Amino acid sequence: MSTYVDRFPQEARVIRYALYSSFVALFFGGVFGLIQTLHRTDFVRIIDSTKYYDVLTGHGVFMVITFTIFFLVGIFTWAVTSSLDRHVEDIRFTWSWYGLMSLGTVFVAIPIFAGFVDSIDMSAAVLFTFYAPLQAHPLFYIGLTMFVIGTWLAGADWFRSWWAWTKENPDDRIPLQTFMVLTTMIMWYIATLGVAVAILVFLLPWSLGLIDTVNPLLTRTLFWYFGHPVVYFWLMPAYLLWYTVLPKLSGGRLFSDPLARVVFVLFLLLSTPVGIHHQYLDPGIAEGFKFIAMTNTMFLLLPSLLTAFTVVASMEHGARQRGGEGKLGWLKALPWRDPAFAGMALAGLMFAAGGFSGMINAGMNINYLVHNSLWVPGHFHLTVGTAVALTLMAGTYWLLPQLTGSPLYSKQIGLFQVILWFVGMTFMSNAMHRAGLLGIPRRTAEPQYQDVTFEASIGTVGELDAQIALGGTILFVSLILFLGNALLTALGPRVENPVDDELPPALSGPEDAPQVLDNLKLWTAIAVVLVILAYTLPIASIVSDGGLFGLGGEAFPVMTDLTPLIEVFR
Repeated sequence: MSTYVDRFPQEARVIRYALYSSFVALFFGGVFGLIQTLHRTDFVRIIDSTKYYDVLTGHGVFMVITFTIFFLVGIFTWAVTSSLDRHVEDIRFTWSWYGLMSLGTVFVAIPIFAGFVDSIDMSAAVLFTFYAPLQAHPLFYIGLTMFVIGTWLAGADWFRSWWAWTKENPDDRIPLQTFMVLTTMIMWYIATLGVAVAILVFLLPWSLGLIDTVNPLLTRTLFWYFGHPVVYFWLMPAYLLWYTVLPKLSGGRLFSDPLARVVFVLFLLLSTPVGIHHQYLDPGIAEGFKFIAMTNTMFLLLPSLLTAFTVVASMEHGARQRGGEGKLGWLKALPWRDPAFAGMALAGLMFAAGGFSGMINAGMNINYLVHNSLWVPGHFHLTVGTAVALTLMAGTYWLLPQLTGSPLYSKQIGLFQVILWFVGMTFMSNAMHRAGLLGIPRRTAEPQYQDVTFEASIGTVGELDAQIALGGTILFVSLILFLGNALLTALGPRVENPVDDELPPALSGPEDAPQVLDNLKLWTAIAVVLVILAYTLPIASIVSDGGLFGLGGEAFPVMTDLTPLIEVFR
């Protein structure tokens, strides 16, 4: 039996480059994360507090944009080619979208790093959310635009493969992994329209000095039109691994192919019309619109609960195939010494905890208690910081040998690394949630208000800071172990069949699913209608009250001098 790199050598090379790009972003994001964690807890300070937003921007952009999405395009290319069992239609086109994403990343990185050099009049200290009136250098917005267009082209590449496959197999159901990729990309195409309009119509012209002002609430709303579904865009590679790879690693088979398809259809329909729940405290949006967004958000619990049931049932099937017995005794039969399995399973456990804190965020009245506090990063470090990141790292231990032909360098290091990440995140996220309940703010280098003392009911604020600093340090050590293990694997000698990459069929296969689930046109149309219903009146109200381009005001910082941009290209 040949491995993936033997069957698809050209595609494997592109995927390797995409994963390596994600690992570079992970490294820089991790460095920035460690700096800002130790700075705000006042344990080690190597930067001035005025540079804190530059650090926080780098951490957010490199971690949640470039790391996650470069990995996504890599694993989605693997999923489509392997599940359709066909090459991409034109490898030159595949390299073109990877190149565009890479160049966009460089453009974004230049003003982020330049912000640390006072002699360069260029910065992008606007955070991952780039809210106006914070203004970045034009190169930042140009780079983001190029990166997003690159993902659009990647999606077109995968649709081309599917269309070609359909012509040859007109009566066959869409293979599950390809189905997951296609529904995710439809969601992405719909969601990125918001951020595309925000950047191309408002923020980029504003940073270039072509328009004087923008409407901050409008651009913020357009961001969150994109900002919530992007969370699921990060999650979908993890879901793909949980549904299709984790059951195999458990020793069994996926419990239900039809349920998996239902889950991805629900994410396509429900992910985008709920972004306003991130804006409960924005005064320019009517409470009625916020209530509708809250109600819609609660429906997203359904695909998450279906996933929990299906994945755990698949794991139990695998454990019982391995001899596991009893109501809970089967858990002991699972391959906990396999870093790929252990990492994904622990990530799923953390995701469950993140779901509970997410319900707090989604409720209007209780959200008011934790909004803009350290509770919020505590939540998303459980979701994107663990459910996504730890799953992708664990998945690398199974996927990278397929792409290189080299066995994993060290399973022991891998197992230690995923457990270390779980422990580090337990410390940090727990302390963040507790600190948020005390009202300790997020997004600030100096988390202390003048003449205000935060009193912890259990422990002390100093203990919470120590937990955050300890957790962040452990996470960084885990990150370095992961990158080292991946690097040594990539450089290792090639062997025959370094990993068994054959995925078994589901217990309940696609033939048990209604044909309508594969009707992508129908689900796309419904998703568009739901978005129109959710956003037409709120956006019309925002424009009516504040104007399309705002009512005036200055950007911070003001950067309309294009000289640094010209110097970059000299």
